[in-house]
Amino acid sequence: MSHEQQEPREALQDRYAPKNRCFGCGPANELGLRIKSRVEGTPGGADEVLVAEFHPAAHHVAFEGVVNGGILGALLDCHSNWAAAHRLMVVAKAEAPPCTVTSEFAVKLKRPTPMDTDLMLRAWITEVSGDRCVVEATIEAKGKITATCTGVFVAVKEGHPAYHRW
Repeated sequence: MSHEQQEPREALQDRYAPKNRCFGCGPANELGLRIKSRVEGTPGGADEVLVAEFHPAAHHVAFEGVVNGGILGALLDCHSNWAAAHRLMVVAKAEAPPCTVTSEFAVKLKRPTPMDTDLMLRAWITEVSGDRCVVEATIEAKGKITATCTGVFVAVKEGHPAYHRW
């Protein structure tokens, strides 16, 4: 296989959380969005970015031809969460990512996101501090950024309901 035709890296959700039922990213949620976040660049490096493609379904509509803002928020939330979990795993030199949750996130809907195209999600780390990461993320459609997100994602400890959810 030539380097131009390399297989894409395995989705983090499939590798580390195949039984996860999260609405946004759980492979085991038949009714969920089931995003597949993949690492591009050097894991833990300045060029690392998580990417995912998503094609909206008819029931993700806000109004004719436009994706619902809540769906966009869920995509950005889950994709950013996996960016944080992956980075914390790399920093800790762990075999698997810690379970992380959203501490806070803010979404900006910059323009209508069309239904009739694949959406490209990108997320990258801007800060790591102990058990938390600050993440920036975007959704792009037809070459234009339609939504952005900034969030803080935290690794949870034993006793938290999300502990060992993967």
